[in-house]
Amino acid sequence: MQLNAREFVQKLQRENLPSFIMIFGDEPQQKLDMIDAVRQKAKQEGFDERQNFTLDSDFEWSHLIDAMQSLSLFASKQYIELNMLTAKPGAQGAKQFMEIAQMQNPDVVLLINGPKAGKDVQNTKWFKTLAANAWVSHVYELQNQQLHQYLANKANELGLHISQQAVAMVADLCEGNLMAGKQELNKMQLLFPNHQVIDVEDVNRVMVQHSRFTVFQLTDTVLAGDVSKSIKILTRLEEEGIEPVVILWSLVKEAQLLIKLNNIQQETGQINYRQHGIWPSKQRLYDNALARISLNHLIKLNNALSQLDIAFKSAYVAKPYVLLSHIIIMFQGTSLDELELVI
Repeated sequence: MQLNAREFVQKLQRENLPSFIMIFGDEPQQKLDMIDAVRQKAKQEGFDERQNFTLDSDFEWSHLIDAMQSLSLFASKQYIELNMLTAKPGAQGAKQFMEIAQMQNPDVVLLINGPKAGKDVQNTKWFKTLAANAWVSHVYELQNQQLHQYLANKANELGLHISQQAVAMVADLCEGNLMAGKQELNKMQLLFPNHQVIDVEDVNRVMVQHSRFTVFQLTDTVLAGDVSKSIKILTRLEEEGIEPVVILWSLVKEAQLLIKLNNIQQETGQINYRQHGIWPSKQRLYDNALARISLNHLIKLNNALSQLDIAFKSAYVAKPYVLLSHIIIMFQGTSLDELELVI
């Protein structure tokens, strides 16, 4: 049964634990919240013993199988967690999971926790067989209103009286780092114990920037045409000391790919994205970029990137991130001919 994070918690409050629980995703705070909730529920239901395993190079499947089949000396019910370092367990792991799927036991709960499981993993036989009798949740990064709602709910759980504008500021300062957002709310619980309303000024006084972004998030946002957020991510990357040439190379790669895709689109009328290693989750980004950026503008963009690449390699560039921001604006489809870009 597929459940989002909110549905998962609601189901946990209404029903007894199933034999198998599968939680996959790369957003750590939500996963921690869900796993902690499962642990509490397991204790309430009498699963007093907890065992933990990590599926690494030293892992012995027989130990997990034995744990699921053996009666505990100290408790009649066992709660077991298996932490997967990758969502792909290999041929042996797939075989073992098929065997485990047949071992449903009301006195044993197995929680499988791993990183993001793509469609290729979800379509495997072992995953489908386990999922048929499990609660399955794929945890994704929260953005915009979902992020605001998550933080507002956490503030409410902590007994904080916080304005919507203050929640929005917490979300903005911690975007991409949900764990830091929750930690900041915990800090506010200590700093504002008298039930006073926490407003923007209070948040601004006690918080620091916690947003964590990657170059990959930057290129995705650039392709989407969101200039404001792209510049925000670029600023965070500069503050974190990311070398500008690393960002430049990523933008060059995307610009060259867009020209290639544009040519294919002109010749055939359609693009086989999978043939070019572009998965469905990113196809819309390229569709949006191709729709707003003409071929002539793409050529100008690539020329600008080439000039910047030469400058980065052969000359001192006083303000590299300013020039990168100009390039990001060009990805929007806007011409910068009237601007004088001084290197």
